[in-house]
Amino acid sequence: MSINTVFFIIRRIINAFITLVLLIILVFIMIHIIAPNPLALARLYTGPHATYTELEQVAKQYGLDQPLYIQIINYIINVLHGNLGIDPTYKVPVVTLIGKYLPRTLELVIPATILSVVIGLFTGAIAASNRNKPLDYLVRGVYLVTWASPPFLIAVILQLVIAYYLRLLPPTGTVNPVLTPPKPITPFPLLNAMLAGDWPYFSSLVHHMVLPVIAIALVSFGIVTRIARASMLDYMESDFAKLSLMKGLSRRKVVYGVVLRNASIPLVTLIALLFGYSVAGAVVIEDIFQYHGMGYFITQAIESLDYTSILGTTVIVGIAIIIANLVADILYGVLDPRVRIVE
Repeated sequence: MSINTVFFIIRRIINAFITLVLLIILVFIMIHIIAPNPLALARLYTGPHATYTELEQVAKQYGLDQPLYIQIINYIINVLHGNLGIDPTYKVPVVTLIGKYLPRTLELVIPATILSVVIGLFTGAIAASNRNKPLDYLVRGVYLVTWASPPFLIAVILQLVIAYYLRLLPPTGTVNPVLTPPKPITPFPLLNAMLAGDWPYFSSLVHHMVLPVIAIALVSFGIVTRIARASMLDYMESDFAKLSLMKGLSRRKVVYGVVLRNASIPLVTLIALLFGYSVAGAVVIEDIFQYHGMGYFITQAIESLDYTSILGTTVIVGIAIIIANLVADILYGVLDPRVRIVE
């Protein structure tokens, strides 16, 4: 690894850390605009019937009576030590709750990201091989509509059509509540069911996952289609593609064999960005399907004005997106040295 690459990666890590700090500051300011009084924040820990003295004690215990900049500095230091505070509703560390809900979200986001890439590559290849033909316009129209549509709208449409009208899949929930979960071996329920050989529980988990996974994939596949189409059109005009056609290869083999394989290279960095975008999109979609992942947890925290969990989950989702962007930047810089030259 060259010295330029090392400095490029270091700069990107520093930028990612600065972005995380700015995110924390922004969320802190927004929360204190909503509840500027430290006693109002303290009431979240004590309940509605606490006395003034009890509120003052709680505010002092959690540092809610300190100046805002002191609270922000202390919180950033705690985040660096893996401490996201105590949830006032459940009376347990926020990290513990995130450890419960985040794996369920990852079980949605990982297959959704893979599905969106597969659909995007396939539709991008169809659009590129039928450039300026009705099929090309159809594909472009579909991905523009899904890309422009809010995630909750796509989720509601899938829920109405597939779950309520066709009755093919369950409309809400994470698993059939009558089933007993297997002994937790890992943080991931799906993996636990596989390791325990509990196939009824595994099947129920999968059935409840299908609609949210499809919804997340439909929201994000459009960007893959657009980039795949543009990249394939560039490669189809290249000399090696024209030479392959002159050698007698069919257009189908050139498009799906030669061009698609080379056009997939720029998507390496896109997958990292797509993963981060899917994590953010899952917040709304999980709430629609009442799927008990990070999105459901964030929604419950917002509804109960649980500012500690709001901060913690925002930081975790922000870190996921920042890391995804960081990985994409590093991969792109490693694969394309011209990026480092511009830097």
